[in-house]
Amino acid sequence: MDEQDYLAYDGLGLAELVASGEVRADDLLAAARARAKAVDPRVNAICTWLDAYADRRVTEPLTGPFAGVPFLLKDLHQQLEGQPTSDGSRALAGTPAARTGTVVQRWLDAGLVVFGKTNTPEFGSKGVTEPTLFGPTRNPWDLDRTPGGSSGGSAAAVAAGIVPVAGASDGGGSIRIPAACTGLVGLKPGRGLVPSGPDESEPLGGLATQGVISRTVRDSAAMLDVIAGPDDMSPYAPAAPDGSYAQDLDTAPEPLRIGYTTQCALRETPHPEAVRAVEHAAQLLTDLGHHVEEVDPPHDDRQLGQDFLTVWFVHQATEIARIKRETGAGDDGFEQDTRLMAELGRSLSAVELEAAQERRKDYVAALARFHTGHDLLLTPTLGEPPIRIGSLDVATPLRWVADGLLRIKGVGLLRRAGIVDQLVQRNLGWVPYTQLANVTGRPAISLPLHRTPGGLPMGVQFVGRLSGERLLLRLGRQLELAAPWAEHLPRLH
Repeated sequence: MDEQDYLAYDGLGLAELVASGEVRADDLLAAARARAKAVDPRVNAICTWLDAYADRRVTEPLTGPFAGVPFLLKDLHQQLEGQPTSDGSRALAGTPAARTGTVVQRWLDAGLVVFGKTNTPEFGSKGVTEPTLFGPTRNPWDLDRTPGGSSGGSAAAVAAGIVPVAGASDGGGSIRIPAACTGLVGLKPGRGLVPSGPDESEPLGGLATQGVISRTVRDSAAMLDVIAGPDDMSPYAPAAPDGSYAQDLDTAPEPLRIGYTTQCALRETPHPEAVRAVEHAAQLLTDLGHHVEEVDPPHDDRQLGQDFLTVWFVHQATEIARIKRETGAGDDGFEQDTRLMAELGRSLSAVELEAAQERRKDYVAALARFHTGHDLLLTPTLGEPPIRIGSLDVATPLRWVADGLLRIKGVGLLRRAGIVDQLVQRNLGWVPYTQLANVTGRPAISLPLHRTPGGLPMGVQFVGRLSGERLLLRLGRQLELAAPWAEHLPRLH
């Protein structure tokens, strides 16, 4: 199979070729490796190669809806027994996984051929993918810019044509942000629909979930069919879907009532391209027969951003403590930004954490009130076009100050000096729209409906009701048919 033939198909399309006998699994693996060899040195999407594992895999009988399709795991909480999982951290580099994750096993049962793992920021803690361990991943549409994070390696690999779909996860936008940056489909399933076992129950207090980034809506739907459903570590079993998500994709939804907004307290003046992205989507939806109207944000997004980071900082503190305890790693095993977040987490009281957790019900109630009058909320996915590599780096003088505060355990002083508010603005200001779906546990999807005059992708986000994954996918398919995007690939040669 030559490169152009390989790039012409999505994941299900490649699987159909294998099922019909037109190509073999090893042919597809060779094509994926050839494409990676040609483009990955420029984008740095793949951080770990699993060549021996993949070579064995293609000699085995493969069954399932994606039998024979090359696939990449995210190097964060997507463990494959015996293979390294670093979570983007020096402290875990080269550490083999003790067992295979539930979702990874379901991908294997679906016939996928895993041949590598994709780059991610340390512990998935940023909306860019620039870990010290593996270096920055670059956006295939503009190599000076980020593909987003934390599933930036997966998004870059799919956008660059290495694989048609790749493993991803989302704790605050980490599927949707990279999808928006690279012109792809990114569905975050609702809370509890996709399991996190066998080692996790509800990661990040239920904010985080597993999923994929893909070129086509039908691949995302079929992948959700593969991974949805509880395992023994699930805290509860959400209502099972009525049939597969992929089965009725081409049935257009009835006319929907969609409220849109670009307003955000963390971005008082929305970027013009974010506004244009939503306005373009609103016009397309109107042309398709949906009722679209501008609304005010249904929630206090500034407070939500602060509460989100409170939970995140405390999580970083407990995660670093656990890794140090289990591996004996020292402070030099972790990036300075991660250590700062952890110290900020340690400076927070139990009462402050509980207050942030309790306010989640306020955000759930606000979104529920919105959904009494609207089927979906439409926002930009990004606050601005993909930012340049290194844009979030801390200036050297401030790094010196931070080192000193870390040595004397004085990071709590940063809170009193208002540094936390600055961290909220710096880290969430360019991606302020995605955390709502994580905090409320609702499903959300980013679709690549807009490009800047310079050709950079700018996705738009739809947030649905509880169990709204099917509606999001059906609307996504309707929009994909009306404004096709899958044939667009960056020029990397």
